Amino acid sequence: MPAASRKPCLLNEPDRPYLALGLEGSANKFGAGVIRHERDGSSAVLSNIRHTYITPPGEGFQPRDTALHHREWALKVINECLAKAGISMHDLDCICYTKGMGAPLQSVALVARTLSLLYEKPLVGVNHCVGHIEMGREITGAKNPIVLYVSGGNTQVIAYSRQCYRIFGETLDIAVGNCLDRFARVINLSNDPSPGYNIEQEAKKGQRLVNLPYATKGMDISLSGILTSIEALTYDKKYRPDGLARGPEDTDIITPADLCFSLQETVFSMLVEITERAMAHVGSKEVLIVGGVGCE
Repeated sequence: MPAASRKPCLLNEPDRPYLALGLEGSANKFGAGVIRHERDGSSAVLSNIRHTYITPPGEGFQPRDTALHHREWALKVINECLAKAGISMHDLDCICYTKGMGAPLQSVALVARTLSLLYEKPLVGVNHCVGHIEMGREITGAKNPIVLYVSGGNTQVIAYSRQCYRIFGETLDIAVGNCLDRFARVINLSNDPSPGYNIEQEAKKGQRLVNLPYATKGMDISLSGILTSIEALTYDKKYRPDGLARGPEDTDIITPADLCFSLQETVFSMLVEITERAMAHVGSKEVLIVGGVGCE
């Protein structure tokens, strides 16, 4: 069709509240939530249920095993989600799911497509990153925030401009969540409820700030070097039966809590720096922190 003859496709104004079921399974959590969209543009979360796949200390979650977990818990979590919202599948207007690749996401997409076919409901694929941001904006009421998106696989500073989300800065190598998770495995921290949360609890006990690489590069950061340095520091020292260790350069005592404190403070300072720089550039006074690491 010639461009001049095309007519814009406008959505009809809703004549009633819309109910959407959202399914998420991009990592080791399978989640289901029901959100009600009102005619005036506001919305309300009616339920938000999840179940987490926990691996033994020192181990990460493998895609295949995580996918099996999601398949096992999908119907249980969805049924609980609908019950808490006080609705049935027939009341829904659409089913949404996280788009992406990988075994866990494929499991969730399969569940969403099956329910869509069974109950003849429209299927909506949601960009994982945009889903994090929009839910954060909805819950907080933020209007024009600088977004710090920090998760197991993503580390980005984002702002909205000209109907698109623009990336102002990001990690040049690994994500902050990946960095924390890998260090938690090195010192054998529990994965329950999450490695990042347990690092934070250990960091509260830390007494000494160990010097680690601080790598901000303009609006970007690098995290692989700091992980390599703290892993080397951990492996180089000999742990004693009381759980304490001696530093490689002196005789001062360095505890695992000191290492957690040092890693957390250094990495978070780098994130704060690039976020503040983006705020100054855009002129925004709002910061929205989203993603799995942000939740911890």
